[in-house]
Amino acid sequence: MPRWFGTDGIRGTVGEWPMTPEFALRLGRAAGLVIRGERREATVVIGRDTRQSCTMLQEALAAGLMASGVHVIDLGVLTTPGVAWLVGHLKADAGAVISASHNPADQNGIKFFHNTGRKLPEALENQVEDLIEKMETAPELLAVHPAIGRLHNGEFLQELYIRDLVGEHPGRALEGVRLVMDCANGAASRIAPEVFSRLGAEVIVIHASPNGLNINRKAGSELVRRSLDEMNLLIEHHQARFGLAFDGDADRVVLVDERGGLVDGDHMLGMLSRYFDERGMLLGRAVVTTVMRNSGLKTRLEAAGIEMFETPVGDKYVTDKIFEIREDEAAPGQIGLGGEQAGHILIVDEAHPTGDGIRTALYVLRAFFESDRSSLADFAMDVGKTPQIIASAHVGSGPRFSRQELDEMEARTLERPGLIRVNLRYSGTEPLLRAMLESDGTLDEEQLGRIALELCRKAQQLSGAPGAHVDLLNVTQGGVISMPQ
Repeated sequence: MPRWFGTDGIRGTVGEWPMTPEFALRLGRAAGLVIRGERREATVVIGRDTRQSCTMLQEALAAGLMASGVHVIDLGVLTTPGVAWLVGHLKADAGAVISASHNPADQNGIKFFHNTGRKLPEALENQVEDLIEKMETAPELLAVHPAIGRLHNGEFLQELYIRDLVGEHPGRALEGVRLVMDCANGAASRIAPEVFSRLGAEVIVIHASPNGLNINRKAGSELVRRSLDEMNLLIEHHQARFGLAFDGDADRVVLVDERGGLVDGDHMLGMLSRYFDERGMLLGRAVVTTVMRNSGLKTRLEAAGIEMFETPVGDKYVTDKIFEIREDEAAPGQIGLGGEQAGHILIVDEAHPTGDGIRTALYVLRAFFESDRSSLADFAMDVGKTPQIIASAHVGSGPRFSRQELDEMEARTLERPGLIRVNLRYSGTEPLLRAMLESDGTLDEEQLGRIALELCRKAQQLSGAPGAHVDLLNVTQGGVISMPQ
């Protein structure tokens, strides 16, 4: 098992190992050796989000890569999917992003992309970790390569990514559409408004003034999932038609419809599956989801004769399954579709191997405008959600239940009348226990919340964090559930 790499690269609190310049330097040295291999030269593109710590970590990572003989192209502040796309477009040997996605500014992360634009395979992650550990006893691994890599300013390359996003859609496809856009004070702050404006939309932009400390702070897709109040007030005030919100690195997006309702990943998978399937473009007539999906999506897909595959939580697992289907079903023009409830949607073709919040939002709106529905709200209603909540409980760094113990807790909980699904897991990026509960309709969200709270308290008691706050997200309607804790 990887020591530092999780489901989405390496994450941590800035200033604590491994989110330190010293570790980033060693990571760059090790990654450079693995990426370059026996080749004479190699090139890595690097982008970052807007956290104050990004420049510090990026420069240390770049120094390590260059010391290993790898050339570095600095893309500047750019969305994670923008970096992934440019890896393939530029035929670079790898890419790296300094970002902790939707997490707060005091946290950060480093993730790598292979030359395909996909996340670095676990086997290569293990090689990198092995080299970092060997550096303690093998100083020759720290020797500077005779041909030091060069650093290039690649910020101008962002225009290629913008043109790619715009070029997938006809002319000014969003002419006359007014929308409110929340950029989370993150990597989308400049790029997303530019893309939508070039397609004709009138964009009211909020939370697009990053200062290094305000990324995701009371802003972005996770805020909108928890509270629709600000977005709906702004939609009404500006007489906009829709709202949409990205997370800090813009691989996630959620929308708000004309009635003030949340359109999340489950809704978008339902919409997009219909759109691509009706055009004969849906790869394998299949959609890939995670175990956190709502049963309403499964019902919608089954009714349309579309196969659904479930994976563990993590976009890399969704991506792997889509590419597995591509190996069997590949055909020109086919779209591999999958994603997560939180709004990380993958629309995979030959040039786009990763999820992209901006690209997803454009396709969702296109699917709606080309549908027979009069409102986005009606289009989203195809996925009739069953009562579902997700609890997030802080568990610190103390002991954890084993996977077997969690399985046993799930089985016992499912014996309660009305429950149809229970999923307990520890987050791969934060010190949290996630508890997902779903009912057949006989239990409402508040009743599900009480059961989830019981489960979370057990995990907190074990880890030495009893009484810590438990966040209860209402997946069915958006917002949080308030109850005495």
